[in-house]
Amino acid sequence: MDIRVYTQNEQAKGHFGDGEIVENKPIGFPREGSVVSRVGPLFYWAWAKSLKTFEIPFHPHSGFEILSYVLNGTVGHKDTLGNWQKVTTGGVQIMQTGSGAHHAEELGKDTEMFQIWFEPHLSQATKRPPTYNQYDHEEFPVEHAGSVSVKQMIGAHAPIEVVADVKMQDVRIPAGATYSLSLPAGYAHAVVVVEGSGVVSEAGKEDVNGVAAKNGDFVVTSTEADHNVTYQANSDEDFRLVLIQVPTEVDYPLYRK
Repeated sequence: MDIRVYTQNEQAKGHFGDGEIVENKPIGFPREGSVVSRVGPLFYWAWAKSLKTFEIPFHPHSGFEILSYVLNGTVGHKDTLGNWQKVTTGGVQIMQTGSGAHHAEELGKDTEMFQIWFEPHLSQATKRPPTYNQYDHEEFPVEHAGSVSVKQMIGAHAPIEVVADVKMQDVRIPAGATYSLSLPAGYAHAVVVVEGSGVVSEAGKEDVNGVAAKNGDFVVTSTEADHNVTYQANSDEDFRLVLIQVPTEVDYPLYRK
């Protein structure tokens, strides 16, 4: 098992306007400078924060499956499919951009959000009509493993369906608690630490290969054999993770960054 932590200094930076929106990018676009260029079909991941209300004007997309997860605040959306919507804390907007669409986004003051791009087989995806779907926080099932809460976002029992091979969870681990889950051979966990700090390790080897991670870090764990991964919160603070599982390789050509 390979566990690697990338600090914010190893992530790309971005902004909109005159800095009304600032971004850390665990996975950036080409030539933006992030150490991690992709994780399998996980193509892009940005953590955006708005310092004031700001609209990103209409711009085009095609092929990619683009998910916006609102960590805090409000995000507005309008597109050339006729949608004009808003989503608030804990909600998600997702566009499967298919043959192409334009959209615009407005972040309210002090909003924080993730924008994440998944890459299906693009030559097939661009033949499908584009779609837009939106989900409020209450539409996501929350499961409990002891004191740990797991918001299921993509995968079994979760409402969002994408073409790319993806599972996604928002995990809240209380101080001192642990959360373990399987990592199948040939897959990776890509994790952004949203709050707190803790240790990531191979289950059963916590004292041997544990790697520390804190707020803002990007953790990528991969394996060539089936293993369980343990996420343990430090004793003095909770540990919140947004976790995405993807294959490290796919059986279709990926876009060359």
